[in-house]
Amino acid sequence: MASSDAPCRGEVDIELFPFIRVYKNGSIERLLGTDTVPASFDATTGVASKDVTVDPATGLSVRLYLPPAAAATAGGKKLPVLVYFHGGGFIVESAASPTYHRYLNALAARAGALAVSVEYRRVPEHPLPAAYDDCWAALAWAVACCAPGGPDPWLATHGDASRVFLGGDSAGANAAHNVALRAAAAEGVPGAVITGVMLVHPYFWDPSNAMSPDLEVRIRREWRFMCARPDAEVDDPRLCPTGAGASARLAALPCRRVMVAVAGEDFLAPKGRAYYEALLASGWRGEAELVDTPGQQHVFHLMRPGTEAAAQMLDRVAGFVSRA
Repeated sequence: MASSDAPCRGEVDIELFPFIRVYKNGSIERLLGTDTVPASFDATTGVASKDVTVDPATGLSVRLYLPPAAAATAGGKKLPVLVYFHGGGFIVESAASPTYHRYLNALAARAGALAVSVEYRRVPEHPLPAAYDDCWAALAWAVACCAPGGPDPWLATHGDASRVFLGGDSAGANAAHNVALRAAAAEGVPGAVITGVMLVHPYFWDPSNAMSPDLEVRIRREWRFMCARPDAEVDDPRLCPTGAGASARLAALPCRRVMVAVAGEDFLAPKGRAYYEALLASGWRGEAELVDTPGQQHVFHLMRPGTEAAAQMLDRVAGFVSRA
C-alpha cells in the first residue's frame, strides 16, 4: 500500500471520516494529524526533548522529554518515567505532532517526570498488532535504558525504573491497557515496577452500553480496518476489555494505581465508566480513580489546551504521576 498524506486523485475505496481515505490505486490520504514539529527546548516549560531511534528494522522511535526537575537529581534521586502512547485511532497523529509535543512538554514539566512518547507504526500500512508490539518494545527499551550505563544518557541518569507509568488517550489509552496486560502475562518487565496506568478517554467497546446504530457501525468498521480483517469482531478483548473473561484479566493488572478519565459528551464515556466498574469488581487489589468531566468532548484537553477544563485535567493527570 502506497503511503501518502498528500491529497490523492482517483476512486475512493474506503473512507473513515475524519481519519483517512484509501483509494483504489492503493494510495492513502490522512485527513488530520499530519503536521509535525521537531524536538527542541521549550522555553515556556523548560523541558528539553529529543528523538531517539529504538529499532531501525521497524522504524520504532520515541521522543524523550526531560523536565527542569532533572536538574535536582544530581544527588541520586531519579524521576518517574511516563511511557505515553498518542491517540488518533491508530491511524493518524504522531509523537511529533504539535498537539502531542505541546501536551508532553506541559505534562513532563508539571509532573516532574521523564516522558517517553512513542512513535508506533500506524494503520493501514501496519495493521494491528504492530502498534501494540511497538508500544511494548518501547516500554522494554525505556526500562533497559534506566539501568546504570544504559544506552540513553537521559534515562540512565534520570529515569527511575521503579516508578514507571503507562498512559495514553483514546487509542493510546487502549494501547496502554493492552501493554499493561502484556506485562502481566509476561510476569512483569525485567527491572521495572509499573506503578500506574492512566487511561484518558479510552477507545474501548463494551457490550452492556448501547450506542446509536450509526456509532456502532462506525466502531465495527474502524476495528476491522485497524486489524485489516473483515471478520474482526468488537468482542476482541483488545477492544472490549469488559467482555467475557474480563475479571481474570483485569485482576491481573500489574500496577498499584489506575486512573480512568472520561468526558461527559464523549460517546466513548460509557465504555470508560464500564471499564472502571469492571476493574473495581474484578478483585484487583490496587487503587482506581475515575475522573469524569461533565459537558466536555473527546480529548477536550488536547483540542482546547488554554481552557480552564484543560488546565484542571492537566493537574489531575500530572498529580497521578507525581505522587508516585
